[in-house]
Amino acid sequence: MNYHPLIAVTGPTASGKTALAIELAERFGTEIVSADSMQFYRGMEIGTAAPTRDELARIRHHFVGCLDPGASMAAGEFERLGREVITRLHAQGKPAVAVGGSGLYISALIDGLFQGPKRQPEVRARLKAEAREKGNAWLFARLLEADPDYAASLSSENDLVRIVRALEVFETTGQPFSQLHREHRAEAEPLDAVFVALEWPREQLYERINRRVDLMIEQGWVEEVQALLDHGFEEHIGRLKALGYREIAAYLRGEQTLDAAIDATKMHHRRYAKRQIAWFRADPRVHWLPATAGMPDAHHLPSILALLGAPSRRPSPRLLPKTPSTLRRPLET
Repeated sequence: MNYHPLIAVTGPTASGKTALAIELAERFGTEIVSADSMQFYRGMEIGTAAPTRDELARIRHHFVGCLDPGASMAAGEFERLGREVITRLHAQGKPAVAVGGSGLYISALIDGLFQGPKRQPEVRARLKAEAREKGNAWLFARLLEADPDYAASLSSENDLVRIVRALEVFETTGQPFSQLHREHRAEAEPLDAVFVALEWPREQLYERINRRVDLMIEQGWVEEVQALLDHGFEEHIGRLKALGYREIAAYLRGEQTLDAAIDATKMHHRRYAKRQIAWFRADPRVHWLPATAGMPDAHHLPSILALLGAPSRRPSPRLLPKTPSTLRRPLET
């Protein structure tokens, strides 16, 4: 059987993406490309629900714990390095497994990075000034109204860089940034991929989110954040916008109780899950697989194998990019 060169396991936080991706990777004897932008960073394993040591020992993962919190990984760099891994695996006759709920990084990997219209410094400066005066939440509310689909792709209302960029594009072109992304995707030559996501009843998903946050606290999340602060990464916690870290840091500074930090973290995760669902619902390539409590991780393997044997939904796709042999791989793990 000629398999697609890429299986993309997507969907909302706490839906079971990691477990399903590992089952698929073991089934094909292949490797996982993590497209979770927060799992790139060392020292943040608990709060980002990164694969455990046992899971990393079972299957080789790329781009997990490969950077210090003070570093950064642009989506364009991730696209280049991730596609190199996919190319190598395909040459070995294996489909790569990509996993992550970050719509931007999944899209960059598969569809190619969309740069968008030329930047307008005056518009950007005005939007940043509005954020300073009225707050990031106010600017995010504007984005929700102007471009709800793109807002759904953001992990936090404090992602000021992307909020400003999307509003800048909307103001200067009159078109939502998400619409321009879709047009780019329609005209581009994406990698040939099968997209799957686990679909939970909403209340069950929220219960899973709440339980996972509680488990993270039990596993030492507060101590993890304290270690980041002790190593001088406080400003980067804010820059990275990883859910929950700002709230726990505020607790450690004595600005709120731990219960308040936990409640806020659960709320932010639930809101993020809702936005993720909206983002991936907008992509007709995603196959949603029903999930319920007690279902084995391997339950959907037969359905996914059937999808892999089917022809691609897109006409005449380019199977894989050619990657320069000189491209470095400093981020593999």
